[in-house]
Amino acid sequence: MDPVYFEWVILPLVILIARIGETSLKTIRQVYISKGFKYLAAGIGAGEVAIGLLSTGLVITHLTNIPGILAYIAGYVIGTILGIDLEDRLKVGNVIVRIITKNDPGPMMLALRDRGFGITRLDGSGSFGSQVSVLLVLVPRSEADQLIMILDSDYPDTIVTIEDIRTMRKDALFYQERKGGLWRFFGR
Repeated sequence: MDPVYFEWVILPLVILIARIGETSLKTIRQVYISKGFKYLAAGIGAGEVAIGLLSTGLVITHLTNIPGILAYIAGYVIGTILGIDLEDRLKVGNVIVRIITKNDPGPMMLALRDRGFGITRLDGSGSFGSQVSVLLVLVPRSEADQLIMILDSDYPDTIVTIEDIRTMRKDALFYQERKGGLWRFFGR
């Protein structure tokens, strides 16, 4: 193999791909750590370290290879973005969605309940004296986007916040399970 081709193409490409893989795994591992999946996070961490040794070792043994160093840096950037995208698609765990409204929440609560969402209502007042209702909805993270789409289209005047939940009792999820797979497709 031509040494110039190796130094300018093959080596930087291997470093880039390894660094993308390592950084993506690091991002996903951090998500699983924050959700309390310690064994899964440890397994992902082992893969991350193995790939990291490869990419870092290649850069250190070829410190005069500028394309390799640039590939290492670019791999970190691309891997971070890819890792965040993968984490967003995994949708691991549960979230609490807070809905704050000045309007009568009764019709919204009924509509959301009919769509399978359990709701807890708290009444309060704002700092300027206006009465508000705070609705708490616990949902699997995979269903949060659907809830937000409903709120955006049907109740655009609400304030919505979403917060990740690390742990909760399994039977505490007030949510009607959806059918999965083909049943979900046919149940539309």
